[in-house]
Amino acid sequence: MKRWLAFVLAIEVLGIVAFTLTYDSLDFRIYRLGGHAITDGTSLYEEQLAEHWYTNTPFMAALFMPLAALPLTLARLLWQLASLAAFIWACATTLKLSGHNASLKAVVVGGLLLAPVWHTFFQGQVNLFLLALILADMHRVAQGRPAGIGIGIATAIKLTPAIFVVLLLATRRTKEAFTAAATFAVCTLLAYAIAPDASRLYWLHTFYDTSRVGVPYISNQSPYGMLNRLLRGTAEVGDWYNAVPFTIGILGLTLAALWARRGDWLAAIAVAGVTGLLVSPISWAHHWVWIVPALAVLIRNNNRVIAACAYVLFALAPMWWTPHNGHPLQYGFHPLITPVANCYLLAGLFFMIHMAVRLRVHREPPEPVPGGPSTHWKGLECVS
Repeated sequence: MKRWLAFVLAIEVLGIVAFTLTYDSLDFRIYRLGGHAITDGTSLYEEQLAEHWYTNTPFMAALFMPLAALPLTLARLLWQLASLAAFIWACATTLKLSGHNASLKAVVVGGLLLAPVWHTFFQGQVNLFLLALILADMHRVAQGRPAGIGIGIATAIKLTPAIFVVLLLATRRTKEAFTAAATFAVCTLLAYAIAPDASRLYWLHTFYDTSRVGVPYISNQSPYGMLNRLLRGTAEVGDWYNAVPFTIGILGLTLAALWARRGDWLAAIAVAGVTGLLVSPISWAHHWVWIVPALAVLIRNNNRVIAACAYVLFALAPMWWTPHNGHPLQYGFHPLITPVANCYLLAGLFFMIHMAVRLRVHREPPEPVPGGPSTHWKGLECVS
């Protein structure tokens, strides 16, 4: 079995390397062009790069300045190999949080077959770095160790990880939340020092402008994306929608905080990660790498049927089988098409409901995180 896993993993790694050397990943090319453009006034956000708008933070563009100086293929190879290392690190951290001694090779092999993961490599995206930074930081929180820098850096790169700063506040990890906020501020000020005009334009105008991306595109598996498809365009979604992410955010963070109070940080992390996807107006299919800790929670809790169904769903990504790219059937409600077209979103909502129900009916505490502080579980007993 070990040799078989090593063989499959080697094939997957060779596949990533071969793909990287031959395919010009669009998102990585935009990142790299952003590294070129950041010092050129406001052109980073006023001119399209590779026929697309740059939508990430100025700090993200600043990080790409060194890679922008390298030949494209070499820079892309270094980025993809680093992304693979980040994914392995994220898998190892997830196993530590779960308290199980599963094979890391098996987890990595299976994880690389998940569509959000391989799609991240296909696009040359940043998702696996964010996942690794947040998981590593939250693991330190679970152990009672100083934390916050990783979450702060992740938030400075892409704003959605800020939900974990709120989780830290909700769980009374005030020092760690302050560290994350301070790290975010330092990174943002550093980007401002490098590109003041681009930074002013981004923070005053661009960061909340969803018109710069194709909101109704099938890959956007957020409630906002679904509503835009159902209502046939952003003009139909009014200001009333602001109450939706606010309500989901409150409920999701409350649920995550309750799991954290019970000492189950893996469950808290998975719930918070999915909450971030449901709150964000743009949650592309490759953003759903939070399926990794979510699957770990389901497997650890012996919800193996649900875990197997979730794995198949996120491996096959059936929303791509439905009409999209402007097809008329992409819009409006269709009893058979609409659920499949929004399958990641529906799976995320199901996971949240499942975790809420389990919190209510299952009182047995998880095993303490290895290396973490001792925890007393008075008053808790298994009722399921």
